[in-house]
Amino acid sequence: MYAELKQGSGKQAIATTMAFVRLLRDLVKDPEIGHRIVPIAPDEFRTFGMDSMFPTSKIYSPHGQRYEGVDRKMLLTYKESEQGQMLHEGISEAGAMASAIAAGTAYATHGEHMIPVYIFYSMFGFQRTGDSIWAYADQLGRGFLIGATAGRTTLTGEGLQHADGHSPLLAATNPACVYYDPAFAYEISHIVQDGLRRMYGSTDEHPHGEDVFFYLTVYNEPTVQLPEPSGVDVDGILRGIHLAAPAETSEGILGRTCSCSPPVWRCRGR
Repeated sequence: MYAELKQGSGKQAIATTMAFVRLLRDLVKDPEIGHRIVPIAPDEFRTFGMDSMFPTSKIYSPHGQRYEGVDRKMLLTYKESEQGQMLHEGISEAGAMASAIAAGTAYATHGEHMIPVYIFYSMFGFQRTGDSIWAYADQLGRGFLIGATAGRTTLTGEGLQHADGHSPLLAATNPACVYYDPAFAYEISHIVQDGLRRMYGSTDEHPHGEDVFFYLTVYNEPTVQLPEPSGVDVDGILRGIHLAAPAETSEGILGRTCSCSPPVWRCRGR
């Protein structure tokens, strides 16, 4: 399940948002935990390329689909069902966060582990529903909050409310939040796998899982996803920094040969 992201994207450029959605789509199909995953999104699932999940997972509606969608002739048409798995909250981050809290604390309130995956524009997380996220932590909620379509430039045309680059700083202030800003798809693979292990697995130190939640920032800027390097430092990825590839030369950042002994990375040739 995690292998696809580790292979990279070849010559195709894909955003890390799309890489995460590919993994989520496979996790939902998993016979062991797939039925426990609760995809949540405000506004529109299509924004994050999640319409590929409509035919199988469907969008939850207590009354089923009672209208003909304008996209009904499309292959990935909008589908609602009383048994739908995807929670589409409309333009209400507060409502979506409330659903994440309900699912993330179901292990305590109902004795059933659920795995909320709340995906949203990153700027509308801690900035717009910060108190609710802190309440999520206070109630020992677990799950994944995905700050997607992040960045300073990729959505500026829609206004500065989308130009987010500081969510990592706000997320880092919450002691229950395990925060990552992955650069490549293979890093996402390891982070999500470790998140499931930490929150829903059993260890000697935490026999019932850890009372934390994961906050990932993913982007909508397409880039070629590198394959996982041979002998990758997985522990480094999970700690927050790792060596993706060693430098091939000792040249300084201005292109001059470094004459220091040993060579200094930031030497300017002086």
